[in-house]
Amino acid sequence: MTNPPSNANHSSDNDKSLSQFELTQRTDFPLLTRCVTLIGVVISLVHIWFNTLATLPELWVSAAHFAGFSVMCALTYPAAARWRKSKFALIIDIGIAIAAVACLIYIIVSEDALYERGVTFVMTDWVFSVVAILIALELIRRTMGWFIPCLILVALTYVVWWGSWIDGIFSFPGLSAETMLYRAFYSSEGMFGPISRISWSYVFMFILFGAFLVKSGAGDYIINVSRAAAGKIIGGPGFVAVMGSGLMGSVSGSSVANTVSTGVITIPLMKKAGFPPKFAAGVEAAASTGGQLMPPVMGAGAFIMASYTQIPYVEIIAVSFAPALIYFLSVAFFVRVEAKRSGVHQVETETQSMLSVLASGWHYLIPLVVLVTLLVQDFTPTYAAGISIISVVVASWLSPNRMGFSDIVDALAQGSRNMATTAVLLTGIGLVVNVISTTGIGNTFSIMINDWAGGSLFIMLVLVAVASLILGMGLPVTASYIVLGTLSAPAIYGLIAEQQLLELLTTGQLPEEAKTIFMLVAPEQLAALGSPMNFEAAIDLLGKVPDDFKATLLEQGLGATTVGLALLAAHLIIFWLSQDSNVTPPVCLTAFAAATIAKTPPMATGFKAWKIAKGLYLVPLLMAYTPLVSGDFQQVLFVTIFAVIGTWALVGGLEGYLEGPLGWPLRVLAFALAGLMMWPGLGLMVPLVSALVFLSLVGYTYRKAAI
Repeated sequence: MTNPPSNANHSSDNDKSLSQFELTQRTDFPLLTRCVTLIGVVISLVHIWFNTLATLPELWVSAAHFAGFSVMCALTYPAAARWRKSKFALIIDIGIAIAAVACLIYIIVSEDALYERGVTFVMTDWVFSVVAILIALELIRRTMGWFIPCLILVALTYVVWWGSWIDGIFSFPGLSAETMLYRAFYSSEGMFGPISRISWSYVFMFILFGAFLVKSGAGDYIINVSRAAAGKIIGGPGFVAVMGSGLMGSVSGSSVANTVSTGVITIPLMKKAGFPPKFAAGVEAAASTGGQLMPPVMGAGAFIMASYTQIPYVEIIAVSFAPALIYFLSVAFFVRVEAKRSGVHQVETETQSMLSVLASGWHYLIPLVVLVTLLVQDFTPTYAAGISIISVVVASWLSPNRMGFSDIVDALAQGSRNMATTAVLLTGIGLVVNVISTTGIGNTFSIMINDWAGGSLFIMLVLVAVASLILGMGLPVTASYIVLGTLSAPAIYGLIAEQQLLELLTTGQLPEEAKTIFMLVAPEQLAALGSPMNFEAAIDLLGKVPDDFKATLLEQGLGATTVGLALLAAHLIIFWLSQDSNVTPPVCLTAFAAATIAKTPPMATGFKAWKIAKGLYLVPLLMAYTPLVSGDFQQVLFVTIFAVIGTWALVGGLEGYLEGPLGWPLRVLAFALAGLMMWPGLGLMVPLVSALVFLSLVGYTYRKAAI
């Protein structure tokens, strides 16, 4: 009789299967591994210095950021998997690393000379600027695939070559190759521009903070707390996945890494409890995807958003809490419904009580408290992250597992390893952003999608969602957000702000300052501005305002704060929609990673994850049409409460099940109640009555199932 495979064998099989989601690394050169670790420690220490005490030019810091992580990527990731053990390939990559450092040295010693000769290139300027771009393209190809290098090449050649061949709105007369290379290499708008500055400041410091948290044992603590909180109830392992993956994803910043790290625990637990394997994998993928939406440590896109909108990071994470809550509760509702429908049984996952688990690792909460407190006190995010890193070490001394010197060194090295591919990616994406700003193609694209949408905010959101899905097949979430945010955020912001202005016109509450603009374009309508007007008349009046005056009109009519929140809502919508590529077939790496653990068909798992992650589409609609992110506390609370109950109704309608089965008439009723609870502008009574009716429906299915 053959013995069943051991758990160790299962674990080994999982490790081998999951390796396809990891980049091929050189592991057969022990001396090289030690050197890369040492380089990582030095890079982390240098970046801490950059963000605290250094007063160097930002161009030099950005170039040093790129050079350091280029060295790590070149030495760690071979050009092809089959060359992993090749010494000749290693020699070539050492040459690439040296070339990256040479580009840094050259930009430091040659910058003044370039401006002294009137920004005229000499041969060495041509060589080093081209070499820097080629290094970025090659390292991005190794770590991210061909899509982004091709996108960069298309953008650069558009500026100097084929843009002049195009007729119509996308025609561009072109720049010389010298001008393009200057803007790419030397200027503050190219590969060492604002995106790179965000990378070496905010993004790196928070990734390093996450590495210290994980090294201190906070990751295990998060899972233990989640298991203690939800492990003993029906469907508990599913709720553990939702809670644990959400919290871990906030720290890790990568949905695939989050899925791999937590899924090996949660997915087997869910299967053991009786959840269908595809559903278990889908829940893990959906919850891990939401990790980057969870404050206080959101993905890199949140820092880029702060730079784009000029809204403090602490305000962004403050308004992001309610949307994240709605999303994770939507996943939890799927778990609850499936647990009842599948007859999931209880699984003892944690013998300790919730209070004892919390007490055993209370010190892990200190760094997060320090971080949030410093952010609320208006300290810069980089300073707050730096102090929080120190607090991780100090807090660990309150536990038996103190972080010693070797642990600190490991955390510094791991932070650099976690950042390496992101640093090179963001530097390369800076080239695309530079082209967009140089050519004005962003404004052109905004005008174009506005025309396609016909002034409809909903159609525009659908167009952006489709674009984000297509881009997400080849771009990571952060890169997808940067490209889409640059291209389409102005258009979405304009429609959201105009929608709010139309509400003021229809209610007769337009401020006196804004009436001046209308007096210039439609003086005959001045008397009508003081009283309510119908919606069609308001649209006609707003249409008479020239585009050049609309920015001033919006600021005078809505106020600077409301305008800023409308811009933030536009960027949050794009940021949320950019996450959908993680769970939407045909390319959904997060769902594929979960399927590997669960041993389920990847594409079928992707569709299941896509269904469970419906909050990625629902919440952006709420951001666009309700005051979910732009209202005061009372308005946000009102929207959140009814959105949560409405989401529960929506899940019940989609699944045909609440506490018991729903026939089609009751499913239609559930859909209708969900719409009434989340539809904007219906006042209080309609959503309140709808919520009461839905809760009665829940009670009805519970009693019916108990019979």
